[in-house]
Amino acid sequence: MRAPVERLLTDARGAGRPSRDTGAGTSAGGKIARLAGAAVAAGLLASGLALPAVGGAGAVVVTASDELNIKPVDLKEPPLAEKTTVLDARGNQIAQFWDVYREVVPLSQVADVMKTAIISIEDYRFYEHGAIDLEGTMRALAKNLASGGVSQGGSSITQQYVKQVLLTTAVTKKEQEKALEASYARKLNELRYAMAVEQKYSKDQILEKYLNIAFFGARANGVEAAAKRFFGVPAAKLTLSQAATLAAAVQSPNSTNPDAGKKAQRLLLERRNLVLDRMAELKKITPEEAAKAKKEKLGYRGTPLPGGCEASPYPYFCFYVRSEISGNPAFGKTEEDRLRFLNRGGLTIRTTLDPKMQAAADAAIRKRVYASDNPMASQALVQPGTGAIKAMAASRKYGIAKRRNEMSYNVVADAAHGGGVGFQAGSTFKTFTLIAALKKGMKINDGITTGAGYTAPSYAAFKNCKGESIGDPTHTVTNDEGSPGFKTLQTGTWGSVNTFFVALEQRVGLCDTVETAKSLGIKRADGKPLQEYETFTLGINEMDPVTVANAYAAIGARGKYCAPMAITQITDRDGKVKRYTPQCRQALDPEVADATADILSGVFTKGTMRGVGGIGRPAAGKTGTTDAYATAWFAGFTPDLAGAVSIGDPRGSTEHKLTGVTIGGSYYGIVAGASLPGPIWKDTMMAALKGVRATPFHPVNSARFGGCGQGCAPERPARDSREVRDDPRNGGRDLNGRGDRGRRNDWGRGNDWGRGNGNGRGRG
Repeated sequence: MRAPVERLLTDARGAGRPSRDTGAGTSAGGKIARLAGAAVAAGLLASGLALPAVGGAGAVVVTASDELNIKPVDLKEPPLAEKTTVLDARGNQIAQFWDVYREVVPLSQVADVMKTAIISIEDYRFYEHGAIDLEGTMRALAKNLASGGVSQGGSSITQQYVKQVLLTTAVTKKEQEKALEASYARKLNELRYAMAVEQKYSKDQILEKYLNIAFFGARANGVEAAAKRFFGVPAAKLTLSQAATLAAAVQSPNSTNPDAGKKAQRLLLERRNLVLDRMAELKKITPEEAAKAKKEKLGYRGTPLPGGCEASPYPYFCFYVRSEISGNPAFGKTEEDRLRFLNRGGLTIRTTLDPKMQAAADAAIRKRVYASDNPMASQALVQPGTGAIKAMAASRKYGIAKRRNEMSYNVVADAAHGGGVGFQAGSTFKTFTLIAALKKGMKINDGITTGAGYTAPSYAAFKNCKGESIGDPTHTVTNDEGSPGFKTLQTGTWGSVNTFFVALEQRVGLCDTVETAKSLGIKRADGKPLQEYETFTLGINEMDPVTVANAYAAIGARGKYCAPMAITQITDRDGKVKRYTPQCRQALDPEVADATADILSGVFTKGTMRGVGGIGRPAAGKTGTTDAYATAWFAGFTPDLAGAVSIGDPRGSTEHKLTGVTIGGSYYGIVAGASLPGPIWKDTMMAALKGVRATPFHPVNSARFGGCGQGCAPERPARDSREVRDDPRNGGRDLNGRGDRGRRNDWGRGNDWGRGNGNGRGRG
């Protein structure tokens, strides 16, 4: 007796199999009753002829108005969803992204025993028939009905491949249901597609496609992912028992999912043994080999399939890379499109992360700040001249923040890269006023006489970049470090003297200082406009370590600013490579940058970092501490590497200040820039640059900037025409002002990172 239409037109996993997850089978009695009428139709179908719908009770294949027109129809085969792999600068995997875990491999990388096992149980005449196997289908029907179970497949591997393509490409729930519906129309369409597939590809190509698309359960799609997930080996290394297990899993992946528990594992084991029996029956293996393999345990390992930044050893950098893709319209019109490209595109993303430098940053932070501490430390390392981010580290793990030692957002970066609102940067911003003064023509030993306090002489003394007068004659800036008197660009910087820098900002212009900062990539971490008040130079704006480190890197590169970059190339699934180069511009006159670096070098020998010391090679930097010790920073650079370290309490820096705190097991009465950020930076740089030949800074053009470098500038040179006195009302008087004030509350988000109210006194 010939097979009925409903058996010939089986679904993509063997339609009519009662144990299939994707559709209900018809009763055995009903199938037998329809054998005779369907046999004729089967022959016509096999010959590719058209015939009217078959009538009769229970035997209607299509509606009366349709035809059974069986002709090849081209199947649209979009690329399979594949995982994306992220590599560090040396080519080591550091993260992977996936919606569907799959690794497409050529047939040559699949063990022969795996090919034999899947063909034996699913379609043993695969290499002998076309799109549909009439003989195999009838034999499977008879054996399955006789046994009352399922021991052999009914549909061809080609049909199963078609079914998987249709299911995989279904986007909406309705499309998925249509791909799974138990209808003859669906099965006829699958047959038409299968005929076209057989014409288009060789048998080996079809088998390769099927093995790569098939779902094996346990979240593993494709034979390579399944081999790794089930047994921790690649598909090329599968043993007989393992191959039989995977061949068994593909038939009913949900009910035999080993992750579901012992019952499912028992079903999978039973099914594996059926596969082994079938292989022995077909003489693909000996009975002895089958018996030996059947004695083996299931051997399921459940190898983790980590995905996303939570599983990366470098989660903050990973988050930055993810944001670079999701926020760039070049990778898709919408964020959803871009994330689909990332999670399903099978990309290989090469990044700038240097594992040695990352290890140095991690170790330096762990040494001094514990994950369980209330305050937390964050650090970014950037390469001068390229903008390449070499490391991003923090004292807390990236996670769901159920515990105090986890953070659910990117504390090292800005909001555009998954970060929060940042911390006020404190006196690290004095560097931008210093640069503005050098750009204006001031020399290294030019200076200003200042008192213990500074009050703007009038509202017009400071103008923002809109031309508005924003000076505040009611507010007095005071010093926390440094003594009143004459300060040069050198000594005022080394001592981080507040009154000197506010007076200097008045002289060079607030807007010029703001524009200088902007030219070096300075922007608020929350993406809002910079606050432009007289205390701008004292660091009232909330920043993130990546942005600050990159700004200082530009000074180290002699004024060459390069946008921060984390991705160097992306290779798509077809091997096409897109390379990304640094996006740079000359932001500063190189000689201005040289003079700035020379002055900042003295911070280590004569300034606020003198108690910490240098790093054994040319280096420059600036400490930063905000009002009432709310946050602390250090930003520094060499010609080879720049870094910025911040410390603050993510519960809210204004409410939880760095006074009377225990950090890393040590008690601190106060935390300033040189207390913790400076030593963390020093340890990081010494380890990160170990073995790297030291590059000196470029000599200062003394004809233009005067002086003889940071080693010989006098504290009080003879006054010249460039000296500017502070307002006489404040000369020598300690007015005990309330600090360096911003104008508006900018609380950030909830109790997260760097909540600040704009009140920031730059200390040192």
